[in-house]
Amino acid sequence: MSSSVLPSISAPAPGRALLRRLWAHGPIRWSSLLLLLLLVLVVGAPWFGTLLPDAMDPANANLPMFTRALFNDLSGDSYEHLFLLGTDAMGRDLWSRMLYGGRISLTVGAVVALFSLLLGSLVGLVSGYFRRVDMLLMRCMDGLMAIPAMIFAISLVAIFGARLSTLLVAITIPEIPRVARLVRSVVLGVREEAYVEAAVALATPTLKILRRHILPNAIAPLIIQGTYICAAAILIESSLSFLGLGLSAEEATWGSIMAEGRSQFNQHPNVVLLPGVLLALTVLAVNMLGDGLRDRLDPKFNKRT
Repeated sequence: MSSSVLPSISAPAPGRALLRRLWAHGPIRWSSLLLLLLLVLVVGAPWFGTLLPDAMDPANANLPMFTRALFNDLSGDSYEHLFLLGTDAMGRDLWSRMLYGGRISLTVGAVVALFSLLLGSLVGLVSGYFRRVDMLLMRCMDGLMAIPAMIFAISLVAIFGARLSTLLVAITIPEIPRVARLVRSVVLGVREEAYVEAAVALATPTLKILRRHILPNAIAPLIIQGTYICAAAILIESSLSFLGLGLSAEEATWGSIMAEGRSQFNQHPNVVLLPGVLLALTVLAVNMLGDGLRDRLDPKFNKRT
């Protein structure tokens, strides 16, 4: 039979096959769906929240969940509104405040993870490949790791004020050494491989060696590490807000919502418990995603299992 009439069989693209393999993993699938749902809700907070997070009506203070009441806004207009999760002590819609607070928490987690990976990867590549600066850079990283992340964040916030930019810097800096040490360990192992030595012998530019031969080997560990950094950043931001060291009181965050409701916890526990549950579910989903990615992307872990 002529080869021209044989049916053509095309193998799936490597990227598509990897996505199918990841999606088949239960923890990755369910945690991704939960995070996607949360992302849709917080991005669409102006539509799903129905009220602004700072809109208050003292006449509707401490309403229980699923209560329909008359809401009076600052302009003097009044209309009937369904408070899905009730209200706080100032008559603010708890559902809306939780959605707007999720915007800040997810933004902090994503931005801190991104910049930690970028800066830590740069330090790790330079430290692992250039032996002359390895000792100096690693001692600097060890010094940063010796400072507790929460103490470092509290110090910067106390010095420079509680702004979003200050929070991002304060949470990002302690995470850089962990990424740097991870990338450095990968570089130290890969730089002795035959294909890297061949590239050096052929006078390949250093940047090209780092970009094409060394950095791709660190992509999978970096993705996994990024999920853990994101979860840690969300927890630190919420902890600072709960302690009154986060953003201003006008900004709704999960930590500040719980802090404002703790004085009435015995009478109205939902103001503390509901944001706490949402925070716990978010961190759990991010950590589950990281564990699932480790199961699928880390060859050493696959061998053990």
